[in-house]
Amino acid sequence: MTSQWRDLLPQAAAVASPDVSSDASARAAQFHALQTGSFVSLASDTGLIAVSGADAAAFLHGQLTNDVERLAPAQARLAGYCSAKGRLLATFLMWRDASADATIYLACDAAVQAAVQKRLSMFVLRAKAKLTDAAATHVLLQAGGPAAEAVLANTFGVLPVAPLAVAHATLGDASTSVIRLPAAGTARSLSRFLWSVPAANAAEIWALLTQAPGLVAVDPALAAWLDVHSGVARVTTATQEQFVPQMVNWEVVGGVNFRKGCYPGQEVVARSQYRGTIKRRLHLAHVNGAQPAPGQELIEASDPGQPCGMVVQAAPAPNGGYDVLIEVKLAAREADDVRLGTADGPALVFAELPYEIVDPTEPPASSAVAS
Repeated sequence: MTSQWRDLLPQAAAVASPDVSSDASARAAQFHALQTGSFVSLASDTGLIAVSGADAAAFLHGQLTNDVERLAPAQARLAGYCSAKGRLLATFLMWRDASADATIYLACDAAVQAAVQKRLSMFVLRAKAKLTDAAATHVLLQAGGPAAEAVLANTFGVLPVAPLAVAHATLGDASTSVIRLPAAGTARSLSRFLWSVPAANAAEIWALLTQAPGLVAVDPALAAWLDVHSGVARVTTATQEQFVPQMVNWEVVGGVNFRKGCYPGQEVVARSQYRGTIKRRLHLAHVNGAQPAPGQELIEASDPGQPCGMVVQAAPAPNGGYDVLIEVKLAAREADDVRLGTADGPALVFAELPYEIVDPTEPPASSAVAS
């Protein structure tokens, strides 16, 4: 999939070339655009599955951790796909398009997309639902900032304002959708969008964006910094079946609906929420040294006998080193001496997530006091 998108957009592939990523001035300009300006980046690390058919919503509703049947065209939702043991096989951003058949799209990590699509297809059985690789029809771009908004407004008119709100339009004979992503990074007031562009229009749209005054094309490896700072975890090949959703804050960011019907692993997920104590959580941190890899073990320096967590995502940081999302034991977080790889490895410096860890099954504090 990534190679297909890169074939469609050779200009975008050039932005991610080794020469560009190693150029200090180009790197600084791209990070500046991510933090304070306007940018566009090819979402080359994101796979896209299209689910169509009369039973598409009902089928997915019985497979994923969130409500699909009540997914409105004007909203996107996060959802997880679990094994029977309640461990995440994939994390999705899902939305419907505005076409007559209301196709549902599932955006996930590109490396897990083919296997997850195949696994889901095995359970379709007699349902009127078909899963296809949507790379042939749409290209995903991440864009943000005022200059990007001006280009988007030419296609969509009014842009979505709330996080995970969606707007739709038509380009030629194909539908196009734009989803407002959760804010991220040091300038959280800046807009950030995922634009699902019809493949036939991808080169034209890329040219419009990159020619807009003040807008900078950014290497996807650097744009991943915003994904890390959103605090919304992505399951990759190295972390499949490692986490119950709560271990990566998936219920906190709205990826689990505890009132919907059954899905694979639902009993384990519910038991973790209502009967257990959640002892591991997703955290944001910074680390220097070699780039961390998803699945890499974390060690508490004072208790090196066994790993205390693992890396979930990592991206280069503006001032050097790497910012990471990590899953770690709460006790190790409290001790605040977590190392990468070994007990004498690089130390992690914890940072604040852009949201609070709040149990969605509990009433708000104000309601509890009032009652």
